[in-house]
Amino acid sequence: MYEQLALYIDGKFLRDGDRRQQDVINPATGVSIGKLPHATRTDLDQALEAAQNAFEIWRKSSPLERSKVLRRVAELARERADEIARNITLDGGKTLAEAKGEILGAAEHAEWHAEECRRTYGRVIPSRAPHIRQITVREPIGVCAAFTPWNFPFVLSMRKMAAAIGAGCTMIVKGPEDSPSAVVALARLFHDAGLPPGCLNIVWGVPSEVSEYLITSPIVRKISFTGSIPVGKQLAGLAGAHMKRITMELGGHSPVLVFDDAEVEQAAQTLAVLKMRHAGQVCMAPSRFYVHEKVYDRFLDGFTKALASIKVGDGLLPDTNMGPLLHERRVAAMESLVSDSVERGAKIVFGGQRLERDGFFFPPTIMTEVPDDAKVMLDEPFGPVVPLSRFSDTDDVLRRANSVPYGLASYVFTGSLKTARYVANNLEAGMVNINHFGIALAETPLGGVKDSGIGSEGGSETFEAYLVTKFISEAS
Repeated sequence: MYEQLALYIDGKFLRDGDRRQQDVINPATGVSIGKLPHATRTDLDQALEAAQNAFEIWRKSSPLERSKVLRRVAELARERADEIARNITLDGGKTLAEAKGEILGAAEHAEWHAEECRRTYGRVIPSRAPHIRQITVREPIGVCAAFTPWNFPFVLSMRKMAAAIGAGCTMIVKGPEDSPSAVVALARLFHDAGLPPGCLNIVWGVPSEVSEYLITSPIVRKISFTGSIPVGKQLAGLAGAHMKRITMELGGHSPVLVFDDAEVEQAAQTLAVLKMRHAGQVCMAPSRFYVHEKVYDRFLDGFTKALASIKVGDGLLPDTNMGPLLHERRVAAMESLVSDSVERGAKIVFGGQRLERDGFFFPPTIMTEVPDDAKVMLDEPFGPVVPLSRFSDTDDVLRRANSVPYGLASYVFTGSLKTARYVANNLEAGMVNINHFGIALAETPLGGVKDSGIGSEGGSETFEAYLVTKFISEAS
């Protein structure tokens, strides 16, 4: 049974009434599996009012109370992981194993924020006179609006919810209409964990209309968005016009640098898994592969064998390693990237054409000798297409890696500590992985530079965007 979709406003699940309904499509079959209600203008006003009223109470709550709610959310997420994961696979396409892993990872985020919210300390500043006391206190910023994407709807929404609620803020979340079940499930978790009505509200609708209405409301004080760079820039501009604080986790185009002293076969295996996670629809996925000319053929051989072992199919099937793309537009985008690369001289050595079956399937694809001016090297592919290119000089490959406006994640494979440090210090990226994948954990900051975003989520930085610092100076 697929999740019963609804709005969640002021502690109530709403699905009836005269609301527009949107079909939710299973990308493995192309068939509708549910109806999603869109919020009316009245619904949005009620969500804003509920969040504002709840904030006046929740802001004064003890961090211990907030911690208790977040811990209970983590417990419930683990208890319900199988059911929630099945629904994520149904509307998002990823495999059951990936979906369940996302839920269990999100539970860790809830627990991390449960601990950290008890430590939002201020400080005492030594004064210039004995009768003066100077202190800072950290206070919740207010009502927050969050906009979350379809590729990791559970964990990316949890990051924002846990940070805002743990800081003492209240929140309105517009989740992804393409894969909504995870966000509705989160609302049920917080509801059952005892979060007071109005502290969390869930709405759906036409993204541009909902985002503009919420961001321009004087009630909303903070915006958090995860998604594409063009939309992020538009929302950031709108927020800036109204002096709203923002956190933006935007797209990436992660360079991979494989040096000649790397464990080449291990690098090929690791990168095959990372690249094909959720069919490559991951903003942090390795996506521009630069391989040293001395090990290029070895890497290509190992990487091709690794991709050849991946079985593509319905994510609900136990032997599936990679599911479908989210919709037909993503398949068409892959075809366009492959066609452009071939026209510019690239060679397809594996995959390259859509799979002729129901649903939206495109196979793991490798292209070699891809020039730097090909679209796939300039634009985030967000799919299972891999461009390979040779390099021989470290500074030159760094120049190439840093040549695009993206700066989210990056990957380096080398056996040299000197090379690792030099490259890590010179890559223009918010996150650098050396010889493994070590990012997006609850205790580590996630964020990018350049066009890839503003601010961080997770780690000790997690509450920065949800708290304001108040300075108090008093004379006795």
